[in-house]
Amino acid sequence: MAKQIEIPKGRLYMGGSPDKGMEEPVFIKSSNLTTHGVIVGMTGSGKTGLGIILLEELLLSGRPTLILDPKGDMGNLLLTFPKLSGGEFKPWISESEAKKEGVSVDELADKTAGFWKKGLAGWGITEDRIAALHKKADFSLYTPGSTAGIPLNIVGSLKAPKKASHVELMRDEIEGFVTSLLALVGVQGDAISSREHILLANLIEHAWKNGQDLDLPSLVGQIQDPPLRKLGVIDIDSFFPQKDRRKLALKINGLLASPSFATWMEGPALDIDKLLYTEDGKPKAAILSMAHLSDEERQFVVTLVLSKMITWMRTQPGSDDLKALIYMDEVFGFVPPTKAPPSKKPILTILKQARAFGLGMVLSTQNPVDIDYKALSNTGTWMIGRLQTERDKARLMDGLSAADGGTDTKEIERLISGLGKRQFMLHSTKGSGPQLFGTRWAMSYLRGPMTRDEISKITADAPERNYEPEVATLASTAGSGASDSASSVMPDVAKGRATYFLHPAADWRAIKDIKSGSRTFAPAVAARVKLLYDDTKADLRHTEEWEAVIYPLSQQTSAEDAVPVDYDDRDLVPDAPDGASFEMPDAPIHTVSYFKGLEKDLKEYLYRERTVTVYANKLLKLYSRIGESREAFELRCHKAAENLEDEAAAKLRTKYEKRIKRTSDMLEKAEDRLEELRVDHSSRKTDELLSGVGSVLGMFLGGRKSSRGMAADLRRASSKRKQTRTSSQRMQSASNRVEEKAEELEDLENELADELLALDLEWEEKGQAIEDLEIGLEKTDITIDDVALVWVPVKD
Repeated sequence: MAKQIEIPKGRLYMGGSPDKGMEEPVFIKSSNLTTHGVIVGMTGSGKTGLGIILLEELLLSGRPTLILDPKGDMGNLLLTFPKLSGGEFKPWISESEAKKEGVSVDELADKTAGFWKKGLAGWGITEDRIAALHKKADFSLYTPGSTAGIPLNIVGSLKAPKKASHVELMRDEIEGFVTSLLALVGVQGDAISSREHILLANLIEHAWKNGQDLDLPSLVGQIQDPPLRKLGVIDIDSFFPQKDRRKLALKINGLLASPSFATWMEGPALDIDKLLYTEDGKPKAAILSMAHLSDEERQFVVTLVLSKMITWMRTQPGSDDLKALIYMDEVFGFVPPTKAPPSKKPILTILKQARAFGLGMVLSTQNPVDIDYKALSNTGTWMIGRLQTERDKARLMDGLSAADGGTDTKEIERLISGLGKRQFMLHSTKGSGPQLFGTRWAMSYLRGPMTRDEISKITADAPERNYEPEVATLASTAGSGASDSASSVMPDVAKGRATYFLHPAADWRAIKDIKSGSRTFAPAVAARVKLLYDDTKADLRHTEEWEAVIYPLSQQTSAEDAVPVDYDDRDLVPDAPDGASFEMPDAPIHTVSYFKGLEKDLKEYLYRERTVTVYANKLLKLYSRIGESREAFELRCHKAAENLEDEAAAKLRTKYEKRIKRTSDMLEKAEDRLEELRVDHSSRKTDELLSGVGSVLGMFLGGRKSSRGMAADLRRASSKRKQTRTSSQRMQSASNRVEEKAEELEDLENELADELLALDLEWEEKGQAIEDLEIGLEKTDITIDDVALVWVPVKD
């Protein structure tokens, strides 16, 4: 590949031609994408990389992109490193990856940076082009329904369209929202026959026509107290009775009350202009990552966002050139050929109508059979990689024929059959014919889906996290609330079941809907249970009292919804205050079986979930007491280990004491013997000297002496010298014996010192061998003292 690439204006640099050894660059006209596109390729074909390359080029050309990412791969667009240095790559290299390669993280980061730099250079891409991408576009990673990335307030604000909108278009947006919302709460129904759908759609349309914004809480209030007298020609209470509307309101309110759903109303409000452009008009790559969501939640996000996009699109002037692009990765399940999920209608609407406004859409999928035939026939640019089955090829050929009747499908089929990895067949209805190309090296680091922690790290400094919550402006909701669907007669409660009212002074703030002083009451269940944690090995017998409240109550009330609340008998009073009214519960609180089932569920839940944790040192057979801190337990283990070490050291010293004493005694005897031999040797040496001198002098100075006498004297002198030598030898042997016993004693003392040191290390390790031990409950150790119905004051 040439080192310098000339990129003509209005062209997107996608890769190179395999027929020319990748030396000849392959471009796509950006304007061709106003007629939309599709990327198809099996797993491993390079489809995701191709999508990221296409988005890089569009952003470099100054065009904003809205990226719907069900699988979580497109966040890699944020991993572009202008310096291509190891330091930039390092945070995205894991210890396990480095270990697998047999190098350190720093080494692997440097190696990866070099690999990426070399790969880009081979396609004529330098650090300057990456810097240009950062300069021309802003990147935001949104995680609707989660605070891992930038949260997005998908449902918290049902804003009325900013500008006058076509009624049919507005109704399409409302239909998509209502269908998805009802699916989230388990209500299935279409826009024609479902009374739930009809009611919600009319409430939203009524507000929007009057220029009023809505949010979910105000919508719940309007369900119970609609600002409409009739639907169609029938009064609203006949069409949808108040009791049944109350059930629908409770379902949606249950969604709002769920802690996990709270994140759906966090973050900046859904605003297409703000998704596509920064405050100073800089184009954005707005990535909506949905890997953490369920299928129903993904449908909800895609439907609502695309419906808002259609409304926004209709406010834009017409254009022949591409102004913005919607990219959807892994479109499986969103626009299927047979079913009609909520997302299908807005996708088809965009494919059919958006080109007039300069808005393009590119869909990516593994199998062409995942996409409705009408969607395929409305795409003008096709990028086809390796496919799995002949059926996939046949479906593509049908779609191509519908989109471009003059297409040589046999030639395209031949080209597709010979594709390699990261090779694609490019066909455009505005082009001259099919063309093969291999994708260029992506500027983004393609490392695969990010974890939630990684998403949090890369979006930690995003300015959009510092958003200002917007307040709904619907004045008509001020008087709506629980009291509008309440009765002055308390509903029946199961016979024999204790029933109380919450005292105004009781602190039950854990239940967020409670409003002290309200005269409207809703039912809750207060439970008091005794828990016995019994473990013989840990010498544990610990009793706890568990108190909790379950609210709101429904047919599917579960112990998992219980909220711990400390309360005593003073918090519960038997009589209702004057003027009390009562919410009509969806739960069958009048039946004994409801409470029996709840008690059984409570016991099962506590059996599964409740444990106490103690610290255990199994080597020392020690266990902490409830409430004992880890530091205190560590100190106790340390002291116990020291005591046991002292006992073991005493035994060890006793074991060595006899050996050391015996060796010491032998050394002492050897030293005494050596001293005796030294004295004897010194005496003999003196005697030998004197004897020898005397003999010699006698020979020369004495009188006449026989030869026999002189010989005898000489022999005596020689004998004394011999005895002296023998004494010297004995003394040397005794000295060796002393040295031997001294060394033996030293070895014993060193051996004892080594064993004492090893003993110290062994007991130090045993003293530190502390682990957490979870102790659960037996079902027989769970005693339900009371499950009472408590009427609590709620917001009105």
